[in-house]
Amino acid sequence: MLRSPDLRRRLLHLKTLNPTIITTPLRRRLSSLPSPPPSSAATSDSEIRKYIGYTILLIGCGAATYYSFPFPYTNHKRAQFFKYAPLPDDLHTLTNWSGTHEVSTRDYFEPESLEELEGIVRRRNEEKRKVRPVGAGLSPNGIGFSRVGMVCLGLMDRVVEVEKGERRVRVEAGSRVREVVERVKGEGLSLENYASIREQQIGGIVQVGAHGTGARLPPIDEQVISMKLVTPAKGTVELSKEKDPELFYLARCGLGGLGVVAEVTLQCVNRHELVEHTYISNLKEIKKNHKKLLSENKHIKYLYIPYTDSVVVVTCNPLTKKGPPKFKPKYAKDEALQHVRDLYKESLVKYRVAQPETDTDINELSFTELRDKLIALDPLNTDHIIEVNQAEAEYWRKSEGYRVGWSDEILGFDCGGQQWVSEICFPAGSLSNPSFKDLAYIEELKQLIEKEGIPAPAPIEQRWTARSRSTMSPAYSAKEEDIFSWVGIIMYLPTTDVRQRKEITDEFFHYRHLMQSQLWDRYSAFEHWAKIEIPKDKEELADLQARLSKRFPVAAYNKARKELDPNRILSNNILEKLFPLSDAVQVA
Repeated sequence: MLRSPDLRRRLLHLKTLNPTIITTPLRRRLSSLPSPPPSSAATSDSEIRKYIGYTILLIGCGAATYYSFPFPYTNHKRAQFFKYAPLPDDLHTLTNWSGTHEVSTRDYFEPESLEELEGIVRRRNEEKRKVRPVGAGLSPNGIGFSRVGMVCLGLMDRVVEVEKGERRVRVEAGSRVREVVERVKGEGLSLENYASIREQQIGGIVQVGAHGTGARLPPIDEQVISMKLVTPAKGTVELSKEKDPELFYLARCGLGGLGVVAEVTLQCVNRHELVEHTYISNLKEIKKNHKKLLSENKHIKYLYIPYTDSVVVVTCNPLTKKGPPKFKPKYAKDEALQHVRDLYKESLVKYRVAQPETDTDINELSFTELRDKLIALDPLNTDHIIEVNQAEAEYWRKSEGYRVGWSDEILGFDCGGQQWVSEICFPAGSLSNPSFKDLAYIEELKQLIEKEGIPAPAPIEQRWTARSRSTMSPAYSAKEEDIFSWVGIIMYLPTTDVRQRKEITDEFFHYRHLMQSQLWDRYSAFEHWAKIEIPKDKEELADLQARLSKRFPVAAYNKARKELDPNRILSNNILEKLFPLSDAVQVA
């Protein structure tokens, strides 16, 4: 009995096409009758043999299917597709703050003391197995990640000593910035400068050359006056400008490749309040006052809004006895947000969102949350992004004003949700003689965005620092008076849809590539170590390695790596790609 419905349909179909094939020749073949077909039926014989072959094949496939995939009433278990094994209990997964990099490893160490850290590094070196130092895992490029093994100093977070007279604090490297600030403020102290967020570990923020803003203030690695480094080959070494100054200045911004930073002594300043002034300007006006703005403000940054003439200027200066200027805001917070809320409501209708939020829900959203939701509706539509940017410019126009607070509170900044970022650093002359290349760069960048129709959201952030003496810092200079400009671009990832995130990622790297190919070399610009992404193309990687060798002491850095970490257990894929050594090594 034929079990396959397809087989029955095939035979019926053949009968319909040529009844003779089924009723006469096929019957003859199957009944072994000796009578040969007439010579005029030679073509029919060929077709018969072909269809008999098909029949046998179908019967065989049906039988194989029957016995391979039995019916439910059999005693065999059904085949189960896409059933994954459970993840092992000892697997530790880290995702960076911007949601762009993730790593999983079974070898994740969290020592609670210097002795325990030394033991981990020693054992891994003897075994020649990786143990990459990772801080809080916040870096946009995941520079501390390694699937082979990581060590995190999150449990080594003690504030060891505060020297009020010398205005110094000695901390374990796993201490987070906010914890150090909280501890030293009781002694009337604070850190000199801050990056945008406070969750970084001290070891990580120093090693990648993080920075705040202020043309008279250096990057954060300059606050380090001594450090303890746990190395695979030489154990724990203490470094300062008095003890091995060459290695000290190399290791301050050492990218975790020379040793695990275990302890840091930081130079503090007296705790102070700042007056923040936020206002809207434009590039034409900024050009007139740029030199004065850089020299007269302790902290300053410009936030450019693509496809508009608007520039948000944010200055911060110490509070004087006179207090902040008397200023009455023209608009309340709700009024400042109303234009953005209205655009969001209109966009929900325009994009036919099935279940739009209520007015109450919308009114509870902050500006950055509204911006994320607006961008999420159509993140790569340039016309839509222009509308969002224009709404943002209106928001900042209505948010002009002053606020007063402690420096660690004022200097933070809400960066928005998950995002791709790229930030470059380049020389901008000196305070007494600024080159104005910082403003020229922005002009060219904005023109490039408009020419290429890039769906570039706001802001393009521009900050400044003084020079650093750390030789691997992007702001390194031997000249004390030199200043550097830092410019960051951004594309938000306000969606969990995998396809859409990939499209945004592709567009961001197109945006970044245009900057790289048309601007970076002409302005001697180099990316922030925590934001540099490794090219997949071999030629692009070779070009990057050549550029880095011209700007940084790569030979000295690699020599120190060989001496302090000969088995390169502290390296990962990023370090090996940026600073390749001749002998092969397992990386991840």
